[in-house]
Amino acid sequence: MLWRAGMRWMLLILGSLIGAGYASGQEIWQFFGAESGLAIVLFTVMFIFSSYIVMKISFKVQSTHFLPVLEHLMGPWLAKIYDILIVFYLFSTTMVMIAGGGVTLQMYKLPFWWGIALLCIVTVCLFFWDVKGILSVNGILIPILVAGLMYALFSFQSTHHHTWTIDLSRQYNWPASITFTSLNILSVVAILSSVGKEMKGLGEAKIASVASGLIFGVISFVYNETLVELAGSLSQFEIPLFAILEGAPYLLFLCMTAVLCLAIYTTTVAGLFGLSSRLMAFLHMPRWMIVLILLVLMVPFTSFGFSDLIAFLYPIYGMLNLYLLVCLLLYPILSKWK
Repeated sequence: MLWRAGMRWMLLILGSLIGAGYASGQEIWQFFGAESGLAIVLFTVMFIFSSYIVMKISFKVQSTHFLPVLEHLMGPWLAKIYDILIVFYLFSTTMVMIAGGGVTLQMYKLPFWWGIALLCIVTVCLFFWDVKGILSVNGILIPILVAGLMYALFSFQSTHHHTWTIDLSRQYNWPASITFTSLNILSVVAILSSVGKEMKGLGEAKIASVASGLIFGVISFVYNETLVELAGSLSQFEIPLFAILEGAPYLLFLCMTAVLCLAIYTTTVAGLFGLSSRLMAFLHMPRWMIVLILLVLMVPFTSFGFSDLIAFLYPIYGMLNLYLLVCLLLYPILSKWK
């Protein structure tokens, strides 16, 4: 029962992280690249630790949205600032997911706006079943998503025979681990803070944080090494994943496009779940109706280029959330003085 509960939260974490920006390779390439092996290892360690702290606080305060967790972590005044920041973060990154969905579905000859409309419809439909529906869908889609992504990456590596090495004397990009962790931990705070009341104990938190961190770290390392090998040709593709799939059988290309759609869908759902959980404190409406309103507000902004949105927004959020990451890493020490 404990492992099952831990895996459930692990899938929720992965669903919030492996989205359009990540699965497409844009996010990985934006932060890492050459000489980043150590950076990814450091990121994995910090992510596991930070995720556990978020779940620990969420369980302690029995939260249903992220404001109580923020108040416990950094005090009421700064919590209000980060409350607004997270709302904007969830809104803009979910908007990026929707834009990525439109771009990806164009591979199936579906017009951009039709693809966005389809994504919005299936998203709203899921929220009729609220949290149970999200967890059930994650239990099916996330394993498929992870397996598909790993299959594509290892298939490429098996045909190109690239050797992975971490030369500790040439790891100058290690600071990227800090900004990448701070970017992704905001999603964890937003999503896991909404399920504090659903948790039964901290054992679930340990399983979820370690498992999700290791899976995310391994995929990130393999993905980054693959993109480094293709660095010379990445500028020709808006979505780096398609550079990996170049020359692959058409069936694999279609399957990986479907995997990318799954990544976009699960992260869109996770972002809207965190955002709607916060807004339900003000709006006395069904969750699905709040989600519908949010999607109507987001869609007009998707006309910006997908890669442009990733390149502009993600580094900014990564820098802004450094303080939040520091609070999480120092929490075991600072909490003793409270």
